[in-house]
Amino acid sequence: MGKLVLLGTGTPNAEFNASGPSYAIIVEDKVYLIDFGAGIVRQASKAYNQGIKQLKPSNLNTAFLTHLHSDHTVGIADLILTPWVLERKQPLSIYGPKNTDDLIFYTLKAFKTDIQFRLNGMEKANDLGIIVNVKEVENDFIYKDNLVKVKAIKVTHGTLESYAYKFYIKDKTILISGDTSINKNIEKEAINVDILVHEVEYEEGLKQRDLKWQKYHKSVHTLSSDLAKLCDLSKPKLLITTHRIYHIDFYDDSLDVEKEIIKREELILEEIKNIYKGKVVNGHDLDVYEF
Repeated sequence: MGKLVLLGTGTPNAEFNASGPSYAIIVEDKVYLIDFGAGIVRQASKAYNQGIKQLKPSNLNTAFLTHLHSDHTVGIADLILTPWVLERKQPLSIYGPKNTDDLIFYTLKAFKTDIQFRLNGMEKANDLGIIVNVKEVENDFIYKDNLVKVKAIKVTHGTLESYAYKFYIKDKTILISGDTSINKNIEKEAINVDILVHEVEYEEGLKQRDLKWQKYHKSVHTLSSDLAKLCDLSKPKLLITTHRIYHIDFYDDSLDVEKEIIKREELILEEIKNIYKGKVVNGHDLDVYEF
């Protein structure tokens, strides 16, 4: 029926093994993007060259934004401009929280010289693919076309307005959490979903941080034990972890960071599996899940 492609599973850290947060749900020939972290179009191109032909850059024209933190939005210029340069011939539609329109307006303004040159210079680029239509969402907002229905779900990410998105595709459901601490909306919407893609942080690692950071992280992200308890109640058919916060120093020269990431990935799974006995995997860039 369709595919879920993890284009980027990273965090605000400049991780060498994970691009910025971005996911693609593909139904027939249509692509629905969720978030646009660093490297989004090149990740889509990698997936295209691995056989996911719907992820041709010129086919990227519908996107949902969970929140306005930079790690989830820094790829916006890439998403607007690169597919247009590569012959996207229809407007880009973006659905996101309040002030998404500012993000788009000032991005287009910043690239005004480039855009005008491409429109009016020797290249004569098409004037439709550079158009961006923005729709700001609120809790229970519904997007619908002939292939999917998408529901915006308010979540808790500190004081920043943030949303999860639940996709209904015929008899399948996929829930993308975005960044969130544990909350009742996610608990409710995750019940019996086919795929739950959820952020998580390494709980034992957080305990090694000072109390200020512990308080902050608990207000904006989901501890592994809390995610496990959520899944124990909601029973998703598959849990995919993403945006994993390991609580390591990526620039500690005394540490073999690559080995430490692998170790802490396994420890996160252990923390979850100590409570939740359902199917759970750690998601990685360019993983593909069919549904």
